[in-house]
Amino acid sequence: MNLKHIPLSWLQLIEHKSRLAIAIAGIAFADLLIFVQLGFQDALYDSAIAPHQNLQADLVVINPHFQSLISVKSFQRDRLYQTLGVNGVKSVNSLYIGTGLWRNPTTKIDRSILIWGVDPTQTTFTFPEVQQKLDNIKSLNRVLFDRAGRPEYGDIDRDYQAKGAFEVELNNKLLTVEGIFTNGASFAADGNVITSDSTFLNLFPDRKGSNIDVGLITLKPGANRKLVQQEIAAEIPDLRVLNIEEFAAVEKNYWESQGAIGFIFTLGVIVGFIVGIVIVYQILHTEVSDRLPEYATLKAMGYTDRYLFSIVLQEALILALLGFLPGMAASIGLYQIAQAATLLPIVMKVDRAIFVLILTILMCVSSGSIAIRKLQAADPADLF
Repeated sequence: MNLKHIPLSWLQLIEHKSRLAIAIAGIAFADLLIFVQLGFQDALYDSAIAPHQNLQADLVVINPHFQSLISVKSFQRDRLYQTLGVNGVKSVNSLYIGTGLWRNPTTKIDRSILIWGVDPTQTTFTFPEVQQKLDNIKSLNRVLFDRAGRPEYGDIDRDYQAKGAFEVELNNKLLTVEGIFTNGASFAADGNVITSDSTFLNLFPDRKGSNIDVGLITLKPGANRKLVQQEIAAEIPDLRVLNIEEFAAVEKNYWESQGAIGFIFTLGVIVGFIVGIVIVYQILHTEVSDRLPEYATLKAMGYTDRYLFSIVLQEALILALLGFLPGMAASIGLYQIAQAATLLPIVMKVDRAIFVLILTILMCVSSGSIAIRKLQAADPADLF
């Protein structure tokens, strides 16, 4: 093999293959730690806002004290009807949200579940399965069940596919499962059911039908959403008027503000970053120490510290790339396992991969900068 055109930094790394393998494994492990923390954090936030993003609406009206799906605040439905007088508004729709107790048909154990009350004559969610089954829930005590909820609710999907509609208990009332849809568990709930507004009020007899939790507004084709939003806000100043993205942001901000969640995941990323720095530093420090006579010769020949630093920097960059690739591959596999076990939407995202790659490069370059200080402060005569 012609070694003349191979960079010196690469030749130095591959000379000790076992050391190189340990370095790659260490960096991959550090990247895996970071990927796992970021993956779970994004999955939890994405699952929390999935229902918001699947609402069929251009604008949303909520009580200003609305914080989250587990902390909803109602307002008078008449206030929503006022918006029909605003130019550009085509139609409005109401949504009720509440937490009930679902009884597992097999174990008879109750578990909290999020209940959505919709007008079955209008499209509230963009889920195709829900749109196809709206007629099925027009009758009282009919529900659609979220197949992506936690298994503790029972194997409702299997039972429905096997025998069609069947009875279940929700809030100590007998209801009939008339269809299945897919949303998934989240911070707010381990599962979801969608029912008609009439059935919802039957499940929550203390609730008033005139008090709704979310108002949905559909605009006329060609209407300026931002302008209409401002006009509606002026019409009902005591309520919040948001677009779908802003409504989802309310939910996400609520969970981000729950200090422990963000702190735990951020701490995990920091730990992974520090682990990577320590591992790469140990490898590069050993590499520099073993080659002090060679570096001393180069310094005696007139090569500057900048040139020597570039060699170590190249080694750091090579290690970053070699460690990042297996780390990302292992993370994708772990994401698939975690997704199957938790039912959370844990997937690899391009922006996350780029972010971790940048962190890996910074991690390795920082380690290289520390490792070369010993060489920078040394005198060629002393090194010999």
